[in-house]
Amino acid sequence: YYITNNLSVANMGNIVTVGPHECCIVSGGCCGTQGKSYVIGGWAWAWWCVSQVDKISLRVMTLTPSIVSVETKEGVAISCNGVAQVCVMKEPQMLEFAAEQFVGKNQTDLEDIILQTIEGHFRAILGTMTVEDIYSDREGFAKNVRAIAGPDVSKMGIRIISFVIQNITDNVDYLKSLGVKRAAEVKRDADVGVAKSTAESGIKTSEAERQHMEAKYSCDALIAENKKSYEMKQAEFNQEVNKCKAEAELAYELQAAKENQTIKEEKMQIEVVERRKQIDIEEQEVQRKEKELECLKKAPAEAESRKVMILAEAHKTKTLALAGAEAAAIKLSEELKRTRLRLLVRLRQSR
Repeated sequence: YYITNNLSVANMGNIVTVGPHECCIVSGGCCGTQGKSYVIGGWAWAWWCVSQVDKISLRVMTLTPSIVSVETKEGVAISCNGVAQVCVMKEPQMLEFAAEQFVGKNQTDLEDIILQTIEGHFRAILGTMTVEDIYSDREGFAKNVRAIAGPDVSKMGIRIISFVIQNITDNVDYLKSLGVKRAAEVKRDADVGVAKSTAESGIKTSEAERQHMEAKYSCDALIAENKKSYEMKQAEFNQEVNKCKAEAELAYELQAAKENQTIKEEKMQIEVVERRKQIDIEEQEVQRKEKELECLKKAPAEAESRKVMILAEAHKTKTLALAGAEAAAIKLSEELKRTRLRLLVRLRQSR
């Protein structure tokens, strides 16, 4: 039987979509297949009635493993808090492990399972280390927890992204007295001495008090020595600072004197330049007045001379013009006379 109607196909199943932070697990099928389909950030087809759809979150989960009053290698009860960042791995094999372990469980149950696993390894590793090692090398302690707990949680498809130690505390102030190495031994010996005999307890107590006083006096002497060294260094530093200040003030005064001298020299240069400019201006004014005086005296004479020359030239031109006109008139009169004679001769001949 073949279905050709798209609507009929759509009515036989659903399209399931998931974001990049989820994994969709589709199991079963219309033919009873045993295979599973894992889809991250995409879509999958699920047949009605014969397919099962489950989802697992791939988001980072923040867990806070905490252990209280767990004895270390030396028998000191301490409490530790940590922060672990874990997530479901995306590799196909790891997704299959995670699906087998966590499908059907809510997020709280999933986090509780991982938290209990990490806390179990946390507690076991803590019992193999000393307080000094734990307190001085937190990173090494956290690295051991990751290295040992990592393979176990990976069998459930979980990866430990990071694990850090937040707080380390104790109820006997052991961490505060790490500088006195035998504090825990003195307390333990005192407890054992009370069980054996009061005398031995008194001896141990006296010994502890003596060691305490020796340590105190040693610390007081070291503090006094350090204070003396500090005061000497402080005095040397103050002397050096005062010396530097005096040198700086002297250098400032010298520099100020140089600057003042430079300013005075510049002012003198400016005054010299101004005087030179004033002299140049005065010389130019003298030259201008000389030229103005020269023009006032020489210009009328030249104008008179030019006037005379022009009048002479005009008279000459006039004289030449008159002479030319008289010559032309005489020539014209002679010509008229000759013409008149010719006419008279012709007139007589015609008669």
